[in-house]
Amino acid sequence: MKLVRYGPAGKEKPGLVDAEGKLRDLSRKVKDIDPATLSDAALATLRKLDTKRLPLVKGKPRIGACVAGSGKFVAIGLNFVDHAKETGSPIPAHPIVFFKTTNCIQGPNDPVMQPKDSTQLDYEVELGIVIGKRARNVDEKNALKHVAGYCLMNDVSERDFQIKRGGGQWGKGKGCDTFGPIGPWLVTRDEIRDPQNLGMWLDVNGERRQTGNTSTMIFGIAKLVSDVSQYMTLEPGDLITTGTPPGVAMGMKPPKWLQPGDVVELGIDGLGTQKHRIVAFKARR
Repeated sequence: MKLVRYGPAGKEKPGLVDAEGKLRDLSRKVKDIDPATLSDAALATLRKLDTKRLPLVKGKPRIGACVAGSGKFVAIGLNFVDHAKETGSPIPAHPIVFFKTTNCIQGPNDPVMQPKDSTQLDYEVELGIVIGKRARNVDEKNALKHVAGYCLMNDVSERDFQIKRGGGQWGKGKGCDTFGPIGPWLVTRDEIRDPQNLGMWLDVNGERRQTGNTSTMIFGIAKLVSDVSQYMTLEPGDLITTGTPPGVAMGMKPPKWLQPGDVVELGIDGLGTQKHRIVAFKARR
């Protein structure tokens, strides 16, 4: 299934995309696409629905973040060999874990805001994992049983904040407002036969910047879920973003940082596409 949330920000409704690519309303069946909806049992109930009887959604509504109520947004750094090399970093012996803030989460086509005093705004196309079942000290063999599905993510980054101002931690450059576009869909794990063989790409203003495949991850999805679960309990709705292939702005000579007015488009096989415009900083109330 392709589960989706649509409507104005803060007022999204649950929906699904049917076999014909049409958006259908799920609000009479579930309150939201949230932790309560992500268990195997809840997803099995949704699969039994006759999608043709679900109301069609008219027009072209805004698409929101594909899951609500995420308690944690875990991120993995330097998980592609070529990306580690382009940043001048050693190949990690263990997964590098950092955190994005949950309030950076937004819809896949919403504008990305350049932070105040930002000079090194960057992009990273990534495969996202959505946890469906509590995971605590799970082994790699059983790790995928705790995954509800997958989604497209852009790990937007501010490199000056991340590296020069971070004091050895990456959070300052990773959790700014709008830095976590996710979706358009949460694709349940039964629909993705091999999450370790998905093509990835990202363009800036029509110029191809990133091309990769999840097959070249240093640590695969099962390993990541297992590893992270050794150090923290993963709960339904939690997100893990799994690293990016080469081609980021930081790795270019000279770097081509994002600027207001730039348009970023990205996609992963089977998980849809995103498109967002970079906008200048504006204080939020």
